[in-house]
Amino acid sequence: MMDVSHPEIVDAVHRALVEDIGPGDVTTILCVPDEARATGRMLAQQNLTLAGVELLPLIFSDCEVRLKHGSGDRLVAGDEVAVATGPARSLLTGERTALNFVQRLSGIATLASAYVQAVEGTGCRILDTRKTTPGLRRLEKMAAAAGGAANHRMGLYDAVLIKNNHIAAAGGVREALERVRQGGLPPEIDVEIEVRTRVELEEALQAGAKHVLLDNLEPAEAREWIVHIHGRATVELSGGIRLDTVRAFAETGADFVSCGALTHSAPAADLNFRLELV
Repeated sequence: MMDVSHPEIVDAVHRALVEDIGPGDVTTILCVPDEARATGRMLAQQNLTLAGVELLPLIFSDCEVRLKHGSGDRLVAGDEVAVATGPARSLLTGERTALNFVQRLSGIATLASAYVQAVEGTGCRILDTRKTTPGLRRLEKMAAAAGGAANHRMGLYDAVLIKNNHIAAAGGVREALERVRQGGLPPEIDVEIEVRTRVELEEALQAGAKHVLLDNLEPAEAREWIVHIHGRATVELSGGIRLDTVRAFAETGADFVSCGALTHSAPAADLNFRLELV
């Protein structure tokens, strides 16, 4: 189950409701009697990996919400996701916000699950990235995890990832690594460096790099580099890796494959919300 108590998540739900409702849901206020009560049922319209359903009690805050499934559950078309009972106006007003969140997050979880299944048995882990919707990173990373992916760093503050532009600004691979080592970094902070050429790779290894990111290689080339590394560092592959190619990359011997597509290109899952008066 997804823990949605974090202040960032509560704030994201609040902002989404304010964005949609504004000063009031005029259609519902004009059409629906204030005293009307109803039951709303959220249903899966496709096979999917569910994520974000735990947000429903926050959205339908004055209704009774019963969750039939939790984030990470695999559903088939027709499965009932949740049932909410309460004021009909509240259900109608919150319907689109509820669907927007659960469809978006379930889409991420479903795509992440497909990537994870594609590399099953290789020993390689799928990582998400920081290529997330602004303001929704925590939720989107939780959705990726619900699909079985591992979370990479949450932001710029919880891990060191030295990219090619950092290397250029620092004056080289060795210089960048040395500056990180001299910076008083806490031991629990992971340090990873991106290398784009064999020269940079060798320089990073000689400088003691223990985690390297190999970017934009073809599988055959990546395999050669990983053989050369020979266990001296853990290896992450990235760069244009698709669902139809991810297994070939995972079979190179890489420890991780990171895929921005999990969050920036996941199609929304198909769910609907059916309301009945009670």
